[in-house]
Amino acid sequence: MRFTKGHGTGNDFVILPDPFGELDLTPELVAALCDRRRGIGGDGVLRVVRSAKHPEAAGFAAEAEWFMDYHNSDGSIAEMCGNGLRVFVRYLLDRGLATPGPEGLAVATRAGVLVTLIGDGTIRARMTTPRVYAGSTATVGARIVPGVAVDTGNPHLVCGLHDGMELAALDLTRPPLHDPAVFPNGVNVEFVEPAEPVEGVDGHVRMRVHERGSGETQSCGTGALAVGTVALRDAGLTTGSIAVDLPGGRLVVTHDAEGGWWLEGPAVLVADGEVDPAAVL
Repeated sequence: MRFTKGHGTGNDFVILPDPFGELDLTPELVAALCDRRRGIGGDGVLRVVRSAKHPEAAGFAAEAEWFMDYHNSDGSIAEMCGNGLRVFVRYLLDRGLATPGPEGLAVATRAGVLVTLIGDGTIRARMTTPRVYAGSTATVGARIVPGVAVDTGNPHLVCGLHDGMELAALDLTRPPLHDPAVFPNGVNVEFVEPAEPVEGVDGHVRMRVHERGSGETQSCGTGALAVGTVALRDAGLTTGSIAVDLPGGRLVVTHDAEGGWWLEGPAVLVADGEVDPAAVL
């Protein structure tokens, strides 16, 4: 089975070309491929399949030729992945599988059809409109941290640090506890602290994230979108840009005057290879 390895600000993926939807991609195989000692290693798997050949995406085939079939590293299916989307598009471009049109390149996801724009070293993805819908809390060790629930196509809980809590000191080796009544299907939890002003944006924050199904990751694109949404709201801004620094690098979240929400950052392919599914299993 052929594969490519790629990442977006350190959020890394195993990319599997499967244009006709022929792979038997079981949760067990996904988890084995993502195992960092016995497999290839990654925060998730991106299966590259034509929309018309996947039952969940056939209805999008007229709008987007390709469907991003994304799976978390534990084998579970996720609705959306912002870093994964940019890496997916980088793969399509690098392999000559797609050419952006005047309005960009559309990709089908479980969160709908999303448009991407190719920049100089970065890719901008127009994301689903985030929705702030509830207050809740996350528990880390003995500390309860209040947060805001944000739907970005998948569920997030954005928690601003307070009372002297330090971002670097958080233990995210275990999933933060959350309220299952608010998040019945689990949640990605972001912890945020303010950062010094930087030029070209309206705000700057630092964050760490524990992703549902993957653990703490170097970066989370939809998590950055959720954090940027809350940061703009807290600053009293209806439009603008927020620089979000993650352990793996910087992403920029922008809400433009036309109502579009954008996520911009790098996407890199680092290796190609061949893997024996029986061996990793």
